[in-house]
Parts: sequence; C-alpha cells; structure tokens
Amino acid sequence: MLSAPSKIQRLAGRPLRRGYHDIVTSKNPNKQPAIQYGPPGRSAISGQVATVFGCTGFLGRYLVAKLAKAGTQVVVPFRDEEEKRHLKVMGDLGQIVPMEWDLRNEQQTAECLRHSDVVYNLVGRNYETKNFDFDSVHVTGAKSIAHIAQESGVSKFIHVSHLNASLDSTSEFYRSKAQGEIEVREAFSDATIIRPAPMFGYEDRLLNNMAVWPIWWKLNHAQTKIRPVHVMDVAQALNNFVQLPVLAQTLNLPGPSTVTHEYLLDLIAAMTCRPPSRAPTVPKAIALALSKASQSIWWPTLSPDEVERRYIDDSQVQGDWDVVGVTPEDVEPYAITYLRRYRSAEHYPLPPVFPESRPVIN
Repeated sequence: MLSAPSKIQRLAGRPLRRGYHDIVTSKNPNKQPAIQYGPPGRSAISGQVATVFGCTGFLGRYLVAKLAKAGTQVVVPFRDEEEKRHLKVMGDLGQIVPMEWDLRNEQQTAECLRHSDVVYNLVGRNYETKNFDFDSVHVTGAKSIAHIAQESGVSKFIHVSHLNASLDSTSEFYRSKAQGEIEVREAFSDATIIRPAPMFGYEDRLLNNMAVWPIWWKLNHAQTKIRPVHVMDVAQALNNFVQLPVLAQTLNLPGPSTVTHEYLLDLIAAMTCRPPSRAPTVPKAIALALSKASQSIWWPTLSPDEVERRYIDDSQVQGDWDVVGVTPEDVEPYAITYLRRYRSAEHYPLPPVFPESRPVIN
C-alpha cells in the first residue's frame, strides 16, 4: 500500500514515480545519465550541464541567468575572483559551478567542459592588451577550446563571432573573428557559429558610450549604419540551443532595424533630456593619431581599431532569428531603461521622449 504524499513533496511538486522520459542521456562519454525533476524554473534540475566561457562578460552574464533559470547546471570559468561573484546567485544551490581558468591552460579548459553537454565560447576582446591580442583570443584561443570540446565528446559547441566578421575587412578585430570561425569549424565540424550585431543593454559599450563620449561616435559624420540588437534577445537565442538539435551552420542575428550613429545620438539626447552634442567631427587621421597616443595610458581608451570600426557599416545579411525561435526587439522601447541614469534630478521622472522620426535606410 502506497503512503500518502508528504506535505514537502506536494509543495515541491515532485512526482512520486519516475518514468523513462525523466532520464536525460548525453553523448558525452564522461557524463552519466541524469534524472530531471522539479517544477519548471529556477528550482528545477533539467539534467543538462553547460559551460560558458566568457561568462563574466556583457553577454555571458545574461546567458548564465537564463540557463540557470531553466534548471541547467552551469560551469562558469573565471580569471578574476571578483568578476564571478554576481553569477553565483543566478541559479539554485549547486547549479552554478565556478572554476578558475586560463585561456592558455588546456588542462584547465578540459576540466571545465568534460562533464558538459553544451559548451559556449563567448570569449573576446574589444581591444588588444600586452597579454592578449586579437589573434590569441579570437583565433588561437577559440581553436583550443573547440579542439578540446571535440576531444572530450561534447555534443554541442556554440561559438559567438560578430555580424561583420570578414577576412577582407579593414578592421583587424573583424578579420580575427572571421579567421576564428574557420579554425573553430576545422576543430569542431558540428559547431554552431553565431554572428550577433552590436548589442545594447545595461552594461553595453554602445548606448552608454554614446551618452558619455558622443564626439567619438561622430566619426564618418555619424553616418555609419548599424543594426543594434538587444542583449537579452541574443542570450535567449543562445539559451534555446540547449533544446535545439545540433546545427552545424552559421547564423546571423542582427537587430530588426538599421539606423545611423546620428539617429542614436539624437535618441540618446532625447532620452537624457540633454541638448544634442555640438562636438565637431574629428577627421579620421587625427582620431587615429589620438587613439595611438592614448595607448600608453593604463586604463582602456579608444583603440585605433575601434576608430576603424566606426567607419564600417554593419553587414546587411538576412537574419536567422526564426531558426532560434526569437523575435528581436527595436532599441527605442528599451532606451529609457538604460539611459535614464544620465538624466538630471529635475528630468529624471519625466516620461520618455523620442526623436520626431526614424530615417528610412535601405
């Protein structure tokens, strides 16, 4: 005779009996089958394990939060102890597993992913340093992670590149991203390569940088065309790969609209209740000279390659959002959320204000 379910079991919503559908198997030979249980959400255990390299970055923190909320156990490799502290509370007890990691240490890389079903490579550098240049991060580092993932029997490998990655680009950043895609594909033939456009969000280097340093976004007379995409949309797309089948292809994730730097500067001025910047347009030669001279300063400044990127329009390729099951959002509805902090106390409670009209760009 079966005893009545206890109050704890009823509250937890856990089934009293297990079925074959509760068993989660993995193609990874180093991982034993797991049993998923618990109600959908943060307190669930899906039986899946994911490793997110680059988890302490802008996109990484949102991806970790979405994975953990779905019940996925997340391994978070880190270099700095302070940079991973905020990730610990994103999942239930034992679901966030921090591990010290160095990109050049293959043994540590193998240890971080040997139990994982899905591996994400979000590692990247927006500017070069004396320890890590573009090639060592985007090419050599990406190839090393992909090769170790292949050797460890990982079933899904998702590599994040950039929408403008091209071997013919005038930007070394974009060239290294394109070369990294080639190396990853050779090391892990079934890898999925994601190419997001420039992302906006709370800690972005787009809207926040424009609000603080509008002069450096007036290069090219502020006519550079970009396709900004919400970081939450990209994170959701990456999170969906846990349930999607293996996709050995390259997917482009641009924003739904194409705008110019000039329009974004006007949008920021309207949202922050500030007059538009009257800063002059700096010629490219002078901007390159100033950026090279500033490289001797110890804190990050505008690098010469970033100056070059301010003159490159975003690729006008077709988006692949239908494949990942996400509908991207425009920047306008979320701009006030990320830009209200730049308002004065007098204007802080006012409703958002939008520019008169968005220019039509083909």
